[in-house]
This record gives sequence, structure tokens and C-alpha cells, in this order.
Amino acid sequence: MLRYPRHFARISAAKAALCSAAALAAAMASPAHAAGTLAGTSIVNTAQATYDDGGTTVTIDSNPVALIVDEILDIAVTSTDPGDVSASPGEADAVLTFTVTNGGNGPEAVVLTIDPNMAGDDFDPDAVTLYIDANGNGIYDAGVDTLYNAGSPPVLNPDETIAVFILGDMPAAADGERSEVELTGTAATGSGTPGTVFAGQGEGGGDAVVGSTGATSDDSGFYAIFDADLDLTKAATVLDPFGGSTQVPGSIITYTLTAEVTGSSTLNNIVITDAVPSDTTYVASSITLDGSGLTDATDADAGAFDGTGISVALGNVAGGTTRVIEFQVVID
Repeated sequence: MLRYPRHFARISAAKAALCSAAALAAAMASPAHAAGTLAGTSIVNTAQATYDDGGTTVTIDSNPVALIVDEILDIAVTSTDPGDVSASPGEADAVLTFTVTNGGNGPEAVVLTIDPNMAGDDFDPDAVTLYIDANGNGIYDAGVDTLYNAGSPPVLNPDETIAVFILGDMPAAADGERSEVELTGTAATGSGTPGTVFAGQGEGGGDAVVGSTGATSDDSGFYAIFDADLDLTKAATVLDPFGGSTQVPGSIITYTLTAEVTGSSTLNNIVITDAVPSDTTYVASSITLDGSGLTDATDADAGAFDGTGISVALGNVAGGTTRVIEFQVVID
């Protein structure tokens, strides 16, 4: 395999991470040359001998032996998300976060590839893209981070770690469905069975030797769909002036509105409204929420009557929650 030129721009390792990203900070810390002596280093050794020549000590040197330290090719790819990344159906640019580390002893271009179509998951994301962390903060910043260019992969110094981000658009998936996306990083010089030698392709003109990772590594991140739906049903019961259920003038109609939020997410700022029907009159102070009375005025509680209809502000309601509203009118 052809080696990428070593004048590719180097991407700086992340030196710090936000407190909320402690796991990423640990992954991006710079260890002390895990691969040992830097590739291209010349190790020179000369032997000496002394002997007595008629009472004079003579010292002679051997020829010097110079060896160039070969380059170890080791790449590690790690997902740094603490779990599934939650996303909504139709959400654009949901972010998965990974680190890529050069565990070798020489600068190495790392070729990155994405597989968003893993077998066995529930759906595949759309419009998948890959970005390199440009400012080293470990968090995707739109307009700041760099779109990955396959023709110019990032060059990592020995023991350098960078953050990379996979962005994907969510299809109309169902609540609870999951998607697996795999990121693979491979040394541009080559990969294969540990110990494989790429003659003369190491830093400084030495050989490049495949390390214990096979010079390629992959890991997966996961999207999980969190969604919620609102079901609203309405029922009516009638009490007539005679104690029965006929619908005559003077009968009281009690309307029951049942709002049920389903799914694993939360619906925000829910407001339920219902107009008072013609030929009826609203019964003052008859609004209840889950059995508790509400005032007709627009005030601190959730209920209100504006002269034409009632409204109840439920606010943010989590999936698995049911709220029941009642109010009354009298048939004119």
C-alpha cells in the first residue's frame, strides 16, 4: 500500500475536556510514549579494544554500527459516548463521538471509514458525515470542526489522540429503535497480521512494522430513538333535572378529556382547549384536573375560562402519563 506523504497537516491532540466529558478527557490524555523510542531514531554503537604494545597501551575502535528504530503501526478507535445517543424521529445531525489514537512510535496518517449499515439493528441513519475535532474540546461544534477529507486523512503524532464525530439524520423510526454505526481507523502505511513488515516505509527510512492492533481498529456507537405521542379522547355524561340522563334543557353535561402521553420521551408545553358548545352555558368554576378544582381566571393555576371555552395548561408531560380534565355545561 502506498504511504501518505508526511506533510499532511497534523491535528492537535485534545489537551483538556469539559468536566461533563470526563470519560473523553481520560481517553484523550497523552501517555508517555507507550510505543517507546521514536521511529527514525538512530542507535549507534562502537566497540573498543585495548592491548599492551611494548609497555604502551593501545586503544582501537571497531567500526560503528548504526541501526534505525523501525516504526510501529498501532491504531485505536474508541466510542466515548456513555451509552446510546438519544435522538428523535426526523432529527438532523445527531452526534456520535469517538477518539482515535496513534499508539505507534512515529507520525502516521489514519484513514477513517464509516459503516452506517450494520446488520441486526433497527434502522440506518441518513446523510452520514464525519468531522474532525478542530479546537480540541471534544465536543462537536458546527461551523468550527473540520469535515473529514478522505484524500488528506489526519496525521497523528506518536501517542496523539483526537476526537472525531459522526453526524447522522434520523429517519421516521419508532420509539425505542436503535441504530449501530461503526467507525474504523487504519494506518495509511498499511495493516495486517502483527509483525508484518513494510520495508523502508517507516519514519526516517526504517521499516514500518504492524503492531499488536494490526494497525487497524474499530468501535461502534449507537443511536436510540426517544419519542412520544399524545392521545386525546373526549367523553360526555348527562344528568337531567329528573335524575336521569335525557338531554333536555336544564340537563348538565360533564365533559371528560383524557390526555395520554405514550412513548419514552417528553412532550413539552401541552395545552388542552375546548370550546363551549352553542346552546349551552358554561358552569362556573367547574374545571378540574385529575380531580382537583381549577379557577376560571387566568392566574397561577393551570385552568382558565375566557368566556367562549376552557383551557388547561399541562406543561411538560413524560411518556407513560395520563391527565384527566373535566368541566360542565348546562343545556339552555
